[in-house]
Amino acid sequence: MRVLLVGAGGVGTAVTRIAARRDFLDRMVVADYHLDRAEAAVAALKEHEGRFGARQLDASDQEAVRRILIEERCDVLLNATDPRFVMPLFQASLEAGVDYIDMAMSLSAPHASRPYEECGVKLGDEQFALARRWADAGRLALVGMGVEPGLSDVFARYAADELFDDIEEIGIRDGANLTVEGYDFAPSFSIWTTIEECLNPPVVYEAERGWFTTAPFSEPEVFDFPEGIGPVECVNVEHEEVLLIPRWVDARRVTFKYGLGDDFIAKLRTLHAMGLDSTAKTTVPGSDGPVEVSPRDVVAACLPDPATLGDRMTGKTCAGTWVKGTRNGAPREVYLYHVVDNQWSMREYGSQAVVWQTAVNPVVALELLSSGVWSGRGVLGPEALPPRPFLDLLTEYGSPWGLREEC
Repeated sequence: MRVLLVGAGGVGTAVTRIAARRDFLDRMVVADYHLDRAEAAVAALKEHEGRFGARQLDASDQEAVRRILIEERCDVLLNATDPRFVMPLFQASLEAGVDYIDMAMSLSAPHASRPYEECGVKLGDEQFALARRWADAGRLALVGMGVEPGLSDVFARYAADELFDDIEEIGIRDGANLTVEGYDFAPSFSIWTTIEECLNPPVVYEAERGWFTTAPFSEPEVFDFPEGIGPVECVNVEHEEVLLIPRWVDARRVTFKYGLGDDFIAKLRTLHAMGLDSTAKTTVPGSDGPVEVSPRDVVAACLPDPATLGDRMTGKTCAGTWVKGTRNGAPREVYLYHVVDNQWSMREYGSQAVVWQTAVNPVVALELLSSGVWSGRGVLGPEALPPRPFLDLLTEYGSPWGLREEC
């Protein structure tokens, strides 16, 4: 398999380190707007010289992406950029006739007059609008194939297939006890993406109502996370699983709740109140004259790069899917989960826990596609494909998952 990996940040670099250990990969071209980042990711894989190469690429330049896909004879494009670049990469892949995988879907837009009641443009709507073209071309766009979305969706399908006869609710629950030495505020994942998903109106799915929205940080609950993480307050957040799972899994309600904590929520509210979450460019004075910048990009530039925080981080991160329903006529609740200890991921891969946990899942998916165990046409989410081969291979990668009976 020949892969174009676009994005050599924390997740992209972790992808290279995981993929380098697997035999299915013939060639991976690592492309980034900043060539030095792509070259650094490749240089760290000295023993795998020849299988990896670096290219400079502007992910917003759809034609340039298409050309590289053809020049490098790629089978698939793996998108490890932030959601702003989903559509040019998605469309370039279709035009080049190659498969596509991403870890975050096309951006949403709130309803113009009722943002906290009704959906406007939903996450992934732009991609699903092109599903027929992908199917007619005989190509696969596997969307939302990170950890959340991604592994969480695989868990949902596994629960429906093997653990339940009837599902009342599926709730994605994400929590951690990670701390970063020397920083009062240092998010462990892209702050650009975190602002986007946390301050947008969260989406909830109910079978009788379809998709609808609520206010940010609504419906707080305390969820007890496994392996020593413990109780964490979680709140509703906009996330792809709520838009993906109901398309393939029969459940009467689907939610996503994230363990943010009061301090993090307060900081996000402050950014919003000051307009620093905006992506619209504003003019500011500079030494060589006025420049146009996005306030959100400034916030991201002022905070440490999450990929560089691993040596200062301690603790674990947990991604998982809570499912409530019945089995053989009896009530059942389970939590399927995946925990990564930062000490382990740094020792084994040199990548901090959050980015490693995100990166391992698209590599597993690539290997399943390479072997033909997973296949499909059109625009599909992870829950559209058989879950057991994925979970077995994830364990083979040295990162097992768990199942906790709640009742």
